[in-house]
Amino acid sequence: MVEIAKFKPNTVYVTYIAATPEQVWQALTDPAFTRQYIFGFALEIEPRVGGAFKLLTADGSTHVKGEVLDLSPPRRLSCTWGVKGMQDFGELPDCVVTYEIETSGETMKLTLTESRSWDVPSAILAGGRAGWPKIISGLKSVVETGKRLRMAMEGPPPGMIEAAQRAIAEKPWERR
Repeated sequence: MVEIAKFKPNTVYVTYIAATPEQVWQALTDPAFTRQYIFGFALEIEPRVGGAFKLLTADGSTHVKGEVLDLSPPRRLSCTWGVKGMQDFGELPDCVVTYEIETSGETMKLTLTESRSWDVPSAILAGGRAGWPKIISGLKSVVETGKRLRMAMEGPPPGMIEAAQRAIAEKPWERR
């Protein structure tokens, strides 16, 4: 069981989407939508607290694996997030990714929070800082226009892999 109190926010992203809460929820949880804005990855979710959460590549292999911590449609989805599809990342502790959908006038405010239970080096966080804004922008475009954004997902930022390897070797999360 995840001790959520041990997790502290590292990054928070907010965007506003001209849609209903149900439309945003569908975009977050429907594999047909996620393939359009998470660079071809399909979400597979067991819709219950404690259920499995996965992001699958086009060939069906698991890229991200986690557990559903909170499932409150159409307002909140929270899950653990462990990157298994990148060498050197599978041994890092999972983070918690939380999506919150709130009404803001005639639009929806979508807040994505990535929280960690350890002091993550900035070089490791750089991957999320490069990827999350693209993912959230892509979600907004698909929901509002029905069209996906055509942008590249670059490789890991400089120093990210080395920082992950160093963290795995040193295991700073075990010293807490």
